[in-house]
Amino acid sequence: MNKYLERIYNGIVKENPCMVLMLGMCPTLAVTTSATNGVGMGLSTTVVLIASNMIISALRKVIPDDVRLPSYIVIVATLVTTVELLMEAYLPALNDALGIYIPLIVVNCIILGRAEAYANKNSIGLACFDGIGMGLGFTIALGILGLVREFIGAGTAFGVQVLPESIEPIGIFVKAPGAFMVIAFMVMIMNAASITTRANDIVEEGCAGSCGSCGVSCAARKEETSVLKAAAAKTSVKPAAPKTEETNKGKEN
Repeated sequence: MNKYLERIYNGIVKENPCMVLMLGMCPTLAVTTSATNGVGMGLSTTVVLIASNMIISALRKVIPDDVRLPSYIVIVATLVTTVELLMEAYLPALNDALGIYIPLIVVNCIILGRAEAYANKNSIGLACFDGIGMGLGFTIALGILGLVREFIGAGTAFGVQVLPESIEPIGIFVKAPGAFMVIAFMVMIMNAASITTRANDIVEEGCAGSCGSCGVSCAARKEETSVLKAAAAKTSVKPAAPKTEETNKGKEN
């Protein structure tokens, strides 16, 4: 798989921030009372994630290691403030619904985690696609979670009445306990589908299975392992066969 497409695939499926890595749980559980809120929060985080990854990757050789994390926070805070002002101007209803969780994107562990684990070690292009993949994975997870909670808890989908009025919704699903129940079922489905962070195809070659903090693509690691194996095979010396009693007797005769 192309290394750029691999970053998108990993972010949506293999390294999904919510369903696999279990990051960003605070906004995931708090704002997903409706599908609109979930998608809005996910897209806002995606914009910040893509922009911060690209900027941090471009400045990775300029930012001193001693002030690395404070620099990341300043960059992310600037981007979050820009997104918040744009939402307040053009999407006031969504901005009011998300409330304090938009400014809290600054300390979202998905943003800082990808900056430290990936953007700081890779090119701008790869960092951009990593941000796209992680952002889409986060948005899809929040959208599905919000849609399920809204449908069961209010009988609507994206604000449109879906269930007949004769069917009474289960109100607990739009409250805090409903968020835990729905996300538990979603994680259970991911586990049943054997979607984990472990790179099963190369785990025997020394992969620790921690894709979220790995700066090397699985394809690159596998290719490197194949080269090392080939080099080792060329330089290896075949051991001599052990001498047997019959061989010794033959020499004596």
